[in-house]
Amino acid sequence: MANFMIRFFICNLFISGIIVIFFLVKQIFKNSLSSRMQYNLWFLLLGLLAVPLIPFRLIKFPQILLWINHLKNPSTTNMQNFIGKVIDKNSARDTNWINDFTLSVDNKTLSIIGYLLFFLWIIGIFIMMILTIKSFFHLYTLEKSALPLQNREVSKLYHHCLKEMNIDRNIPIYSTAFLKSPIIVGLLKPRIYLPIHLISDYKESEMRYILLHELQHYKHKDAIANYLINLTRIIYWFHPLVLYALKEMRNDREIACDTSVLEMLQEDDYEEYGNTLINFAEKISLTSFPFTSLGGNIKQIKRRIIHIASYEKPTFLKKLKGITAFLLATVLFLGFTPFLSTYAANENHYQWKTKSKNIFYIDLSTYFGKYKGSFVLYDLENDTWNIYNRNQATLRTAPDSTYKIYNALFGLEENIITPKNSFLTWNGKNYPFEAWNQDQTLQSAMNASVNWYFESIDKQLGIASINKYIKKIEYGNKDINSDFSTYWMESSLKISPIEQVELLVKLQNNSFHFTPENINAIKDSICLSTSDIGTLYGKTGTGCVNGKNINGWFLGFIETIDKTYFFATNIKADNDATGSNATKITMSILSDRNIWIQ
Repeated sequence: MANFMIRFFICNLFISGIIVIFFLVKQIFKNSLSSRMQYNLWFLLLGLLAVPLIPFRLIKFPQILLWINHLKNPSTTNMQNFIGKVIDKNSARDTNWINDFTLSVDNKTLSIIGYLLFFLWIIGIFIMMILTIKSFFHLYTLEKSALPLQNREVSKLYHHCLKEMNIDRNIPIYSTAFLKSPIIVGLLKPRIYLPIHLISDYKESEMRYILLHELQHYKHKDAIANYLINLTRIIYWFHPLVLYALKEMRNDREIACDTSVLEMLQEDDYEEYGNTLINFAEKISLTSFPFTSLGGNIKQIKRRIIHIASYEKPTFLKKLKGITAFLLATVLFLGFTPFLSTYAANENHYQWKTKSKNIFYIDLSTYFGKYKGSFVLYDLENDTWNIYNRNQATLRTAPDSTYKIYNALFGLEENIITPKNSFLTWNGKNYPFEAWNQDQTLQSAMNASVNWYFESIDKQLGIASINKYIKKIEYGNKDINSDFSTYWMESSLKISPIEQVELLVKLQNNSFHFTPENINAIKDSICLSTSDIGTLYGKTGTGCVNGKNINGWFLGFIETIDKTYFFATNIKADNDATGSNATKITMSILSDRNIWIQ
């Protein structure tokens, strides 16, 4: 919840900008959009406001492709992509040749802020719910005190209005002394309440306009909009721009209903309909519950009267311009969806652009068990990608110790260490792993994942040099703006599994144009196993936050006689997501695909 609130807070910054843009768009298209279309635009905004509360993508395009492929050729798909083996069968394989040491980082400050924001948000929601319930209780009291309409003339006129609007449903109508303005309430059981003073001062034309207006709310299902507005107001109680937008939406709803009534009237009746509103200006409803009403405050009624005075029935050309403008606005605001998604805010995804046409999305879920994760395999010779869980494969997350490959490479390029002399003296601090408490070379430091060795390289490199190299190789999000000693440990620097594979390909091909001896030194330091099949290179990484292993990596490549494969596995969980477990999963997959057998 703490992380959600931080992301939700960031989303609300985007929301503020979107609301400003929304009002600008409404102003630009004001003369093109009809009143009803201007009102309908608000539902786009309500939809956008719901997006930050959805922590997942509703449609996963790659998964759809996988389903289609499965339906087209189930037997082949089952053989190639759906591997019905569980990880437990392979867990006994020996992965002791790889060390996976890591230190825990403290993330309490951010969590405290997140939980504090969540606590305040929930309190505000609770208070708003109480106020809303109070309004419904007020309505309940109103229902109990109201009486069925007794006036025959008004009743006769009402049924005539129902017929005039082609409404077959018999909507009950009541009279009450506790309202100054008429309202229509109820979604499943709609009903209209008329103030007694309107019935006492009965004027047929005015009453007809009143009834037509309230029935327009029914016809356009504005009760649903009421519930959506109230729900949004409860959730975004803290956001002044959202509350202002909801107020304007209510105003546009009334204007849209006015327009719908005017479309039914003769032009000579427009002035009289406006005068009906003017009469209401002295009798406006001050009820505290937010339900549909013909009334409103003086400012709102003034806007409606001005609209009525300037109303002209739309021509075909104007309708066409309105539809075009509405579609353009819709496309614009739908484009904001990714920026508001907590999924997008939380899971900063790599915008993958590849020229390869050989991309296969495979199901390896049985290998991952309890872990949320992804697997990426790239066949260099055939330019073929096999990807499990693209959403996670494009997700940028902390690299943890896998970053040490490039940290060491930068040190080699700056001659802090060299292929022939990579010795660094132990700093004398006692670490929880015995292998760390001694002098190190690149080979031993990479094998035991010795943090202090690579931190020493970082200190000698300096922030400026690291920034330069990070940008040169385009490492993930290229963000090292955090604690200099832990920027790669569950902090600001993040990279996706697909990017990890792409970087390994560039490392193998030396697309960085680094010194070839330095590239070879890095390859030697991550060499894990050599056999008749070929050579396996790899590096683990484990993210440990507040004593819990939440992020596990294993990535590398395999060189055989005729092929080179690059791979990256990432797993996530509340605990026990380690590089060692990512390694077990990876080796099981590679073995079952006959790429590397231990």
